[in-house]
Amino acid sequence: MLSSATIELIGSLAAAITTLCWVPQALKVIRTRDTRALSLIMYLMLTLGIGLWLVYGLLIGSWPLIGANTVTFILVVIILGLKLRHG
Repeated sequence: MLSSATIELIGSLAAAITTLCWVPQALKVIRTRDTRALSLIMYLMLTLGIGLWLVYGLLIGSWPLIGANTVTFILVVIILGLKLRHG
């Protein structure tokens, strides 16, 4: 059986990796303003899903979920906003 500290470490690493994967996409969209290849429906659904994960993390008090989903939500909202603005 894994200790709770080990389990939290695994969750924190997973959260960091899946959060940081959005940074290159956000930087590319911010730099180029080119969002033609991005699916609006996918980003709408992703934003809603990340928002719900953030609420869930807040409700259960899970810092890996709260931290990762806060950062991811911000990055995805930036991308979505640019998609809505620039098509």
